[in-house]
Amino acid sequence: MLKTKKLLYPLVLIFIALVVGVAAVDNQVKAEGRKYIIAAQDCPVQTAAIVPGAYVSPEGILCEMLADRVETAVELYQKNRVKKIIMTGDHGRQDYDEVNNMRLYAEKLGVPSQDIFMDHAGFSTYDSMYRAKAVFRVDTAVVVTQAYHLPRALYAAGRLGIDALGVEADKHVYTGAALYELREIPARLKMFAQTHLLHAKPRFLGEVIPVSGDGRLTHD
Repeated sequence: MLKTKKLLYPLVLIFIALVVGVAAVDNQVKAEGRKYIIAAQDCPVQTAAIVPGAYVSPEGILCEMLADRVETAVELYQKNRVKKIIMTGDHGRQDYDEVNNMRLYAEKLGVPSQDIFMDHAGFSTYDSMYRAKAVFRVDTAVVVTQAYHLPRALYAAGRLGIDALGVEADKHVYTGAALYELREIPARLKMFAQTHLLHAKPRFLGEVIPVSGDGRLTHD
């Protein structure tokens, strides 16, 4: 029995250290990201709004969260807070397309095609922010997404060299909100590892398309 206790003691200490470490990293990402969240009416003029993708139905209908993101970005554009909008999401398969449907929705709301850029390879939040800087040459931006997601997105943007602010796009109470919050914990840990330990590259880069130009160059 004494031998078992001796074996368990270091394991318990290791477990406690892991829990404390995970909590510390998670809190760091949340705290740093939250510093840059502002109200829409307080948003200074930025180069672009970056809108991360989310689920789009086979019929091209944006899920409620994604529709709210696009609508919030369009509102910022219409109030002259941003000059361009970057729709970044998953268009890795011919039969699934987030970014074109995001663009079409923004166009219906009155945004000219030339002011909408599409990032077809925004397969993750990290990839989206990396490509915003490396491909689209974004220096200042406002990231538009839900409150649970903003700290991680802003943390990545800042670490990758974008002077970014965040505006919450929470126009509704979403089904499964608690699950999204829970999933953010491992996602924030992964983001910390990508930026600090791995210095990860996105799945795709490609040619430079400055956001100062015509967004129709990114249309397909």
